Amino acid sequence: MLRALIVDDEKNSRETLANLLTEYCPEVEITGMADAAASAREAIHEQHPDLVFLDVEMPKGSGFDLLESLESINFEIIFTTAYDQYAIRAIKVAALDYLLKPINIRELKNAVAKAVEKLKEKPAANGVDVLLNNIKNKNNKLDRIALPTTDGLIFIRINEIIRCEASDYYTYFFLTDRQKILVSKTLKEYDELLSANDFLRVHHSHLINLNQVRQYFRDGGGYLQMTDGSKVEISRRRKDAFLNKWRP
Repeated sequence: MLRALIVDDEKNSRETLANLLTEYCPEVEITGMADAAASAREAIHEQHPDLVFLDVEMPKGSGFDLLESLESINFEIIFTTAYDQYAIRAIKVAALDYLLKPINIRELKNAVAKAVEKLKEKPAANGVDVLLNNIKNKNNKLDRIALPTTDGLIFIRINEIIRCEASDYYTYFFLTDRQKILVSKTLKEYDELLSANDFLRVHHSHLINLNQVRQYFRDGGGYLQMTDGSKVEISRRRKDAFLNKWRP
């Protein structure tokens, strides 16, 4: 049985989530609720929950402020939030779970199931570190990212990525230290996550770091040589976008 704490400044949201958990997630025991970061901090220290459902936006301190104030994080986190593009992007790159309000029952059950599996291993403290570090960057750019692989999460700096290449429903990451990492997410997802960090989709199979382009060649349809010596084709319809953004 998972001991869970619900943190949300809206009473209706707390009660709705509690009712959904009671009806659809019997593996979860709700040990308490909190309406602000301060009361949530006290509840965490007193109750030692396994899982915290955490609202992002609260008037007296955000969910991120709460996490930053804790000395250690020994529980899994599922964020609950209305749509906020940057907050969700930061949560995704830290490989943490989130639920959009109003909460979908299927998504809730899936998130709880993932939390159960993760608790069998080790709490995602590293993921929280990545999240908080990215949130502090006021220029809307990310610093680090968590890559989910078959062996677990790998945490890398964004500027270490040279390019990403699609492989069916997976993505290969090519890094500056010559590592090649296979990640269990699609290239489309990383295109959305990294677009604000000088990354550009130059081909349906290729997402590149513009800062890692060594040279552009017009031969044929056009292609790039990256800093690791690899060559990447540019599709004709994305050539103008590349030339407008790349600064040699």
